[in-house]
Amino acid sequence: MSGEITIEPWSQIQGEDTGIFSVEIVNPEKLNAMTRKMWRQLKAIFEDIQKNHMARCIVVQSHGGNFCAGGDIAEYPAFRFDPDSLAAFHEEDVWGGLNAMLSCDVPIVASIAGVCMGAGVEIASCCDVRWVSENASFGAPIAKLGFPMAPKELHLVASAVGAHTAKRMLLEAAVFSAQDMAATGWCAQPGAAIARTGGRCGKAHCKLVTTSGAFE
Repeated sequence: MSGEITIEPWSQIQGEDTGIFSVEIVNPEKLNAMTRKMWRQLKAIFEDIQKNHMARCIVVQSHGGNFCAGGDIAEYPAFRFDPDSLAAFHEEDVWGGLNAMLSCDVPIVASIAGVCMGAGVEIASCCDVRWVSENASFGAPIAKLGFPMAPKELHLVASAVGAHTAKRMLLEAAVFSAQDMAATGWCAQPGAAIARTGGRCGKAHCKLVTTSGAFE
């Protein structure tokens, strides 16, 4: 499986037309690591959502128990050491997907379980609300690979998690628990993430977001 980003109405999961859509990261053989193709799919999906006036809320979740382990490093040798290819990867593929999320007016809820590293933290940082499971872990240990986080992505993460936490993720390769991240205010207190079957009152949580006066 080469990985993909999918979207389906929550009605196909819950059996009711809610205006809620599930966007799912699917690359379970690699802990849902993001490929270049998946970044492009993420951009296309959120650009389409922005045009969909029936959309009320988006739940970003993953397949197989881990949110996202980062980027698919198996692809890196093809572009990582060529400056033009590397710039295209970060500016067009990665930032294209992230910026489409940031530009989306529909409330986005992240449902995070398991590993959430690097690209996973970036994607989650684009969401308006972050629900996390007790077993979730967070970091951006790319220093172990010998290169820094791209500037726009770094600004996004630092703005969301806070400068000190971002520095520890990047400079120490520190890994944080769900409770650690909740203490920073980045996410809700850990519990059961919103499952495809409804999980911890998934539809009720999305309804709370979509009916908030802030989004009217």
